[in-house]
Amino acid sequence: MELEQALHAARALVIADLMAGDVADADIVSLVEDAVAHRRWWVEQWPEGVEFIAGLVAQDVQDSLLERYGRWPLCPVCTEGGDPHALDVEPELGPDPHWVCPKTAVSVARVGSLGGPLGS
Repeated sequence: MELEQALHAARALVIADLMAGDVADADIVSLVEDAVAHRRWWVEQWPEGVEFIAGLVAQDVQDSLLERYGRWPLCPVCTEGGDPHALDVEPELGPDPHWVCPKTAVSVARVGSLGGPLGS
């Protein structure tokens, strides 16, 4: 049951972030479903990794979006000049994942909390 709860929670967190960026259309939500299905298999092979699911699903969706649509989520910290860049999920493999600016190392939000107050 812990696996199913973790998968559902990861799905909900990533969809919340997609909705905060107004990019949660049906095609993109299907990318979330694909990522969750892939990570279900992954965590069945490595049950100790269940606490890492949210960050991994977020990274999987981010990678899929980059291939099909472009960078997401764009960094709200670095708005002055330069090329827009996407936030990274940190830690890459760990609990309590956050969206972090790769240029400034500023933690923008927890995965699932984009669009909220900075640092939430």
